Amino acid sequence: MQHANIHRQAGRRRLLDRMASLPVALRLAISIPLFAIFASVLFYLPGFTTRTIPYDEVLFTTVSALTVTGLTTLVPAADLTPLGQLLLIILSQIGGIGFMIVAVVIFTLLGRRISLVDRLALRNSLGAVAPGAVLSFTWRVLAGVFFIELIGGLALWQHWQLTYSERVGRDLEGLGFSLFHAISAFCNAGFDLFTGSDGFQTGIPTDPGTLTIISILVIIGGLGVPVITDLLALHSNTKLSLNTRLTLGIIAFLIVAGGLGIFASESISGQPLADSPWYNRLGIAFFQSVSARSGGFNAVPGFHQLTSSSQFLVILLMFIGAAPASMGGGITTGTAAALGLALWSYMRNRPRVEMARRSISSMTVQRAISVLLVTLLLVVVSTWLLLASHPAAALESVLFEVVSAVATCGITLAFTGQLNLFGKIIIMILMIFGRIGPLAIFIAMGQTKEKPLVEYPEEQILIG
Repeated sequence: MQHANIHRQAGRRRLLDRMASLPVALRLAISIPLFAIFASVLFYLPGFTTRTIPYDEVLFTTVSALTVTGLTTLVPAADLTPLGQLLLIILSQIGGIGFMIVAVVIFTLLGRRISLVDRLALRNSLGAVAPGAVLSFTWRVLAGVFFIELIGGLALWQHWQLTYSERVGRDLEGLGFSLFHAISAFCNAGFDLFTGSDGFQTGIPTDPGTLTIISILVIIGGLGVPVITDLLALHSNTKLSLNTRLTLGIIAFLIVAGGLGIFASESISGQPLADSPWYNRLGIAFFQSVSARSGGFNAVPGFHQLTSSSQFLVILLMFIGAAPASMGGGITTGTAAALGLALWSYMRNRPRVEMARRSISSMTVQRAISVLLVTLLLVVVSTWLLLASHPAAALESVLFEVVSAVATCGITLAFTGQLNLFGKIIIMILMIFGRIGPLAIFIAMGQTKEKPLVEYPEEQILIG
């Protein structure tokens, strides 16, 4: 018996050692579905759901929460009890702050050593300067996340007590309800407890106060840790970094261009927003522009009834997404910036990519091109697979769903509920790839420690 226990412990140690030797992206790609399977079982405990829910729907929603996407076939306000809603937002919180940070916190509390590889991975995602400062920086990031979510929850609570007290509830119940939406907004998860309830069949309230508070939380969550850190240190620095300036500029441009584009498209007579006052249309259009970049909230009644031009704009906003190392997804604003600067430099016949008296490395540009191509490949293949497995589906609905999943946004044209089992599996894979980064997973899968010993002569191919 003792010999068998020793053998099992040795086997577990070998398994853990093999897992630890895997690249971080590949470990995350494995751990998310495994953790999702474990967490999904919790929803079947007594008191978590109001009805018997098929397992594929529960697993789909769990993966959606862990990847902070928001796509679901459930109605959290109706299908989940308060305990189930609490579990849903905890999973979204874990997915938002990242599995690496959660693992580091758990290992630190248990007194386990954090490897140099994991420290370097955290440094790349958090923007910390030295590996030795990663642990203290991680705790500061967590404290900042919880502080912002608390302030956002209190702001929503105060606002909703004045306008929707009967729906939200008073005292601690109302505070918990508000914190749910603050966490969901800051983590860019897109889950809400309004949809399906009396008076809020289509989503969150559309009053200016609600839209403003949630928009601010979504924007801050989509800025990324390096940008927020740079902004907080502005008083001691002479100027912002190039990454921060580019990120802020692209985000502002996308919000304004998307908001004005949706407003113009939906001002056409006969569309869902055409009959509301212009200032209401403008507010909802700008909110939807913010949310489309990864927030996942819907403030438009009958979102699938939007004009094709608005749907196309939303697809573009979702595809670009939020900033790197943020709560959001998409190819990221950094990739879009690198591609735009490379194109501009090529048009001016410049040998290097330059911006504000700084040069962008060729490796950064190559990585940006790779991210774009890999993401496009995923979108094309997944769209074809879904169209082939759902013959009655419309192309625009399928394409919208695929981009929403790979960008971890969560907005849908009422297609999520039509997914069969195969379709759910495809969308879950896209959500996982989108959260970790498609390029990171592909590089990790093909990673080799051997350097090539032979370099072949160059030869030209025709382009353009």
